[in-house]
Amino acid sequence: MKAIRTFDFEVRAGIDEEHGHTLTGQPIVYNERTDLGWYDEIIANGALAETDLRDVRFLVNHNTDMIPLARSRNNNANSTMQMEVIEGKGMTIRVDLDTENNADAKALYSAVERGDISGMSFMFSIDGYKWDDKESDHPTRTVTKIGKVYEVSAVTFPAYEATSIQARGLADALDSAKASLESARAEAREIERKKHKIKLLMEV
Repeated sequence: MKAIRTFDFEVRAGIDEEHGHTLTGQPIVYNERTDLGWYDEIIANGALAETDLRDVRFLVNHNTDMIPLARSRNNNANSTMQMEVIEGKGMTIRVDLDTENNADAKALYSAVERGDISGMSFMFSIDGYKWDDKESDHPTRTVTKIGKVYEVSAVTFPAYEATSIQARGLADALDSAKASLESARAEAREIERKKHKIKLLMEV
């Protein structure tokens, strides 16, 4: 299951002597509590430790129909997007934009420089998580392992319910999360039932 998460973490435009027009920001933030409606979600410190980052595109508003504005292949020196996983913080990126030959790149750089676009988001898969306060009306899911990051986007609206493409992805993710929560609740109740049965047998 692919999911999309957006953080209101500033993306910045700048000019680098070596790389030209660049964007920098933090698309993935550790230990940040996000309200997804009926539950909160936190990406735990270390969730990116074993993540597949071999091929990640940089887009605008998760538009997979557009030509990527940058790309990271194994995060090598020739990649036009550089990613850095920082312990205790999350992931930061630097995107080298070809503003001279790519009109979309030029438009994005201008929009970020002007402050018209300020959010960052990423599409990823979840390989590990745990639930806290499972029986409450507003439980918390902590993502402990991100399997793969597919793409990173500059986004117009930092809140992911604000755009239709994000809302569709979020709806699927919420359905999946609800099913996993119900499974976790059932498992917890079964464990308690067995504990109670063992206690009764010991009292006989």
